[in-house]
This record gives sequence, C-alpha cells and structure tokens, in this order.
Amino acid sequence: MPPLLIRLVLAEVTRWYAAGVALFLTLQMVDVLSSTVSKLLTYQPPLLKGLSALLAITPTILNRALVLAVPFAILLAFSRMQRDSELKAISAGGVPPLRLVWPLTLPFLAVAAVAYVNADRLVPAGLASWDRAWYSIYDIPPPPPRQERYTYAPPGALYYAGRIVSEPGGSTAQLQGVMVQRGQETLTASLGSWDTQNRTWTLTTPWITRPGQPPRQSAGSVTVPQTDSLREPPGNAEQAPTADLRARAADPALLPADRRAAAFQLARRVADPLTAVVFALAAGALGLLLRNRAAAFAAVLLFIVTFYVLWSTVPGLATAGALHPALAAWLPNLAFTLLAAALAWRLR
Repeated sequence: MPPLLIRLVLAEVTRWYAAGVALFLTLQMVDVLSSTVSKLLTYQPPLLKGLSALLAITPTILNRALVLAVPFAILLAFSRMQRDSELKAISAGGVPPLRLVWPLTLPFLAVAAVAYVNADRLVPAGLASWDRAWYSIYDIPPPPPRQERYTYAPPGALYYAGRIVSEPGGSTAQLQGVMVQRGQETLTASLGSWDTQNRTWTLTTPWITRPGQPPRQSAGSVTVPQTDSLREPPGNAEQAPTADLRARAADPALLPADRRAAAFQLARRVADPLTAVVFALAAGALGLLLRNRAAAFAAVLLFIVTFYVLWSTVPGLATAGALHPALAAWLPNLAFTLLAAALAWRLR
C-alpha cells in the first residue's frame, strides 16, 4: 500500500482519536465529580485534599480513555471516508480494504505500551491514594486489615473464623463466626479474640458440643491453644504493586480466592492495555462494512457496552474459580479477536 495512503488514513484516525480521548476523559471526570461533589460540600475538606483525591484517580481514568477512544476514532474516521467515497476510490485503485486495517495496529501498539506502564506503575498507587484521600476527607482512620474465612487444620484439630479483624500492633485480632474442633469436642461462638503472643484463641460464651450430649453454652469465655501465626491479610489486589501480586499468586499460605485474585490482576495488567490493539483490528474491519455515521455511533456504543459487560463480569468468575484467572483476564480480548477474524473473513 502506498506510504502516502497510510499517512492519510493514520492522520484521519489520529484526529478522531484525540477527540475521543478528550471526550472519554471529560465524561469520566464528570462522573467522578457528580458522585463526589456532594461529599466534598458536606465535609468541606481543604482544597488541596480534594485536588489530591481527583489527581489520584486520574491514571485510572486516563487508561480507560486511551482504550475506549480506539473504536470511537476508527469507526468515525472510516464512516467519514465512506460518506465521502474515499474508501471506494481506494478500493477502485486496487488496494484491498483489509490492507487499510493492519497499519492501524502500529500507533495503537504505542498506545498499549503507554497504557501498560500506566497500569503497572501509576494506577495501583493512584487507587490506594484515592482511598487514603477519602479517609482523610472523612477524618476517620482506614479500616483495620481483615481476613475472610480463615481455616487452620493441625493434626487432630480444626480452627475456623468467618472473619479476622487485626488490631493495631498486629499482636491481637478480633474473631467473628468462630468454630474450634478438637478431638470429640466442638466449640462455636459468634465472637472471640486471638492472642498471638500467648498463642491462644478465646471464645466468648461458646456453645460446646460433645458426642452423646446435648449442646450447652458456657457461662464464660473459653481459651484454647492456637499455634498458627497471625499474618497480615492481603490488601486490595487492584492496589498492589506488580511484584506483590506475583508473590501473592505463588503463596500457598493464602486462601485460594486471594491467590486467584492476585493472578487475575497480574494478567489483567497486560491484557487491558493490549485491548487498544484488539479494538483497532476489530473496529477497523467493522468500519469497512459501515455506510453512514449513525451506524458508526451505534457500533461505538455496541463495542463499549459489550466490552464492559465482559470486563466487569470476569473478575468474579476468576475469584470464584469458575474460570482460570489468566483466561478470565484475556476473555474480553479473545472475544473481540474472534470478532475481528470473522469480519476479516467477511471482507476477504
């Protein structure tokens, strides 16, 4: 394909891409402001605190805009070229339509690289800063670390807590939904505490069950030995550095759901930036089939809605174990790659 033609197509797409990035940045910032302005007016934080919160969420907003603007730019650029019969002239000149699509991957590979660096370095720290900024605005301390569904099974015993809430200092923790089974005796309680220095669990007025006896409730607290170590629960995987995610995904001491969440976020940090390239291929092939701008706008909405439905559904499937974390992270891209392949076959 003539280099001049490539430059003309890329110039048209770049013009629309700049407009798309500005549009999606504006829409997302308006959404953030609409959901936070009432809280800012209520708590009246200093201007610097409010600005720091908005600045912290900017990397996340930017990455979304960089990706979502890709189908917007390509579909509207190709619809304009269709309307002005430029694509017909190019085809009449002996250039196959699909040869207009492949050059689009080059600039969006650069976009994917920028998005990857942003997702790897700035987005996790920004999300953590966003949370800290709002706790500062609310003038309350962050909630203590907590761990869900703790289980420990040494020989001849079983310790379970539905939730462990660590206290400052890390030597004690509050237990909720507690069960201890030792030999033929089972103790259950709504509340309890963990003393890591004395290596004990204390259950508050537990119910005691033994074979052949009716359950009875203890009049006071019951303390039992517990030799496991109290580990700090893993934080939000979206806010963790990449090196921390790798360590979590390979840590056998973590719960399977926590390991899967870390593996999923690790894969998503590569998959999401490359969505820009996948969108370029799928939108480019689809744009060659559209004949007017109304259809292009409808296609943009379809792209974004379909991608968002897949993108927002797969984290739960990965954490629950219904899908392998890597497959779940790449599933939206795989779906649009298949779409691009089907459209390319249609245009061949």
